Amino acid sequence: MLTALTAVAEAVLQVNVDVDLNPVANVVQSAVGSALTTLVVGAILTAVAPAFLEDRMAAVVDDPVGSFVYGFLVLIFAVLAIIVLFFTLIGIPFALGLGLLVYLVWAVGATVAFLAVADRLVDREGDDWLKPLLVAAALNGGLVLTGVGGILAFCIGAAGFGAVLEDRL
Repeated sequence: MLTALTAVAEAVLQVNVDVDLNPVANVVQSAVGSALTTLVVGAILTAVAPAFLEDRMAAVVDDPVGSFVYGFLVLIFAVLAIIVLFFTLIGIPFALGLGLLVYLVWAVGATVAFLAVADRLVDREGDDWLKPLLVAAALNGGLVLTGVGGILAFCIGAAGFGAVLEDRL
């Protein structure tokens, strides 16, 4: 019995768990992903639904605190609903679907909010969305690149999320 335990202990001690943790690379990847998501979703929104985009941007600018509170509360409710659905076997596909839906609406909302900020920073002439799109992507990526800026990027995203969902829920 003792030799079996010794053999198991030696086998466990020889396991090499080589996990490469590089926090700088992870933060940079998150920043690039955020910037690209804002750029791609913004380009799609400006091409497909510019009237909706301008309306929701105005909603973020008119009531940023109300949009943030609404978006934050809906996000908390959605996360709780996803967790509860995961506890049931039959609810797992619904939880995955709800999670994907929340992620997509969050991407649209964050893009709307960052475009609202960028539109106030740069002058958009007519239907030219290129400058605001690039500034919004740079703002989102730049904020995510820093720790405290990531919290600010979350708050801006929550305000956009709330503005997108205000008339829908």
